[in-house]
Amino acid sequence: MQFTQFNAAPLYLNPGFTGSTIEHRFIANYRNQWAAIHGHYNNMLFSYDYNLAEFNSGVGLLIGQERAGVSPLVTTQIGALYAYRFQLKEKIWIQPGLKFNLIRTSLDYTDLVFNDQLYTNGTTVESFSIENTSYLDLGTGVLIYNESFWGGLSFNHINQPNQSLTNNESPLYLKFSAHGGYKFTITDGEKRNAAKYFNLAFNYKAQNKFDQLDLGVYYTQEPFVFGLWYRGIPLLKSYQGVINNDAIAVILGYTFVDLNLSVGYSYDATISKLAANSAGSHEISLIYELATKKKKRRKAKFFAPCAKF
Repeated sequence: MQFTQFNAAPLYLNPGFTGSTIEHRFIANYRNQWAAIHGHYNNMLFSYDYNLAEFNSGVGLLIGQERAGVSPLVTTQIGALYAYRFQLKEKIWIQPGLKFNLIRTSLDYTDLVFNDQLYTNGTTVESFSIENTSYLDLGTGVLIYNESFWGGLSFNHINQPNQSLTNNESPLYLKFSAHGGYKFTITDGEKRNAAKYFNLAFNYKAQNKFDQLDLGVYYTQEPFVFGLWYRGIPLLKSYQGVINNDAIAVILGYTFVDLNLSVGYSYDATISKLAANSAGSHEISLIYELATKKKKRRKAKFFAPCAKF
């Protein structure tokens, strides 16, 4: 899955984020990628996590589905997450986490057209065997942060499970991600003034011979958030002569303070050779946080200072 608003999909980004909220947190993410292309990608993700502050721990649940192609190829995942919080220094915390995913992949090939069907009035004698497959997928990550900066590393598919639908070998290669950011405070929101600050952030991902870098900035003037992002590594990376230059993204967010609900929308304008045919990508995120009055009064010292979106 690909999310421009990766900060709004924290459990998918890094299991170290599990429990990095006041008490309860519910998140829903939806991405419609390259909307003009027939059979384009659709990603849906739901997560819930709970801060076990008394045990310096967090637990979480992750449910997601990705649909790709006309057929389509459907990948569904259900994951359980756990993270533990350590205090390194007076104002620095480190939070390692684990993720256990059960993944199921299926392909509906009834709408596919095979070569011999073009010559036999729509019947096929192709010999093939496609079966749904399920496998366990393991991930881990670590997060370090204080009141101004955050950084993390995550490793997905560390057991490199076989994802083949045809009883062959097709390993799901290890995926590595490095991410982080820094918060520059303009006003802190006290004395009846709205909080204002900038967040600089990045997310680098690498899997097998492919990699990608997201660089961006958020400006927050509560309750509004505006972000501008770039995706690609144009000067350093190309693949078979195609420059790694993907998209420019704009992110808009708003927090309904009384409802503890944050809403984010982003649009990716494709700048690669696919630009004339893709119509860009759309993404929506919803974050709802719930806490008892006792927990709400607690000083928010355990939270990484990254923007919602």
